[in-house]
Amino acid sequence: MNNSLSFIIKVAIASTLLSVLIKYGGSQLSLTPTVSLSLIIVCLPSVILALIMGWRIIYSHQS
Repeated sequence: MNNSLSFIIKVAIASTLLSVLIKYGGSQLSLTPTVSLSLIIVCLPSVILALIMGWRIIYSHQS
């Protein structure tokens, strides 16, 4: 119980920090809004997670 509660609190804090960083630090980035940039931003987290999960599956079968 305590372990899962601490995990939820850590995720909430990380999410809050990321949200504040995007809100106040995002205007400092000079990115032009294009379709390709929006596709990269939307698809990149899924691709990263797929690579991490695939890597874990490959290395879990080897040991």
